[in-house]
Amino acid sequence: MVKIVVPFFGYILMRLLWHTSRKSFHFESELTQGQYVYVCWHGELFMSPQAYRYLHKTQSAAAMISHHFDGELIARVYAFLGISSMRGSGRKGAKEVFFKAFRAIKEGKEILLTPDGPRGPRHYMHDGAAALALKSKLPVCIINFTCDHYWQLNSWDRFVIPKPFSNIEFHIKPLNLEGMTLEDAKKYLSAKMLEDTII
Repeated sequence: MVKIVVPFFGYILMRLLWHTSRKSFHFESELTQGQYVYVCWHGELFMSPQAYRYLHKTQSAAAMISHHFDGELIARVYAFLGISSMRGSGRKGAKEVFFKAFRAIKEGKEILLTPDGPRGPRHYMHDGAAALALKSKLPVCIINFTCDHYWQLNSWDRFVIPKPFSNIEFHIKPLNLEGMTLEDAKKYLSAKMLEDTII
């Protein structure tokens, strides 16, 4: 029951706060046609996926999500946004979901993931996002946001929930990682994601 009720009311709250906020979008460079690997920090999941769907109303997309309980709740919220989920946890599960994502890209889907998920540390760049972008030869697109009034939960990811009628600024950054080593790509992506985020 919790797995049904919590995501439903969570989604309603997300949409309510989305529609009562004042939003602006800042593009570091033009979003070209074609697929991207979209990333945001785990603590930004309340708004960044909504921004993705606002920018791409009909694009087929899939999110890489853990098998943890909170992952199940997130997956159900994503479903309300028309975003499918690929589940995996642990070393073996992570490897399986990586190959699922690679197949989804070949099917024309865009991929959404949180580089510091599912359990942190907060704002730590795990291999997943950079490795997937390098393997698939797709650019990455960051969706960060900042806002003037918000609640911040006492969770490992310091989850951010904008307050009603707040001003939200979305920072959209397309990046090309091609030709970089995995470690260089991770450092570059991490630095760009930390430029515009709520600390």
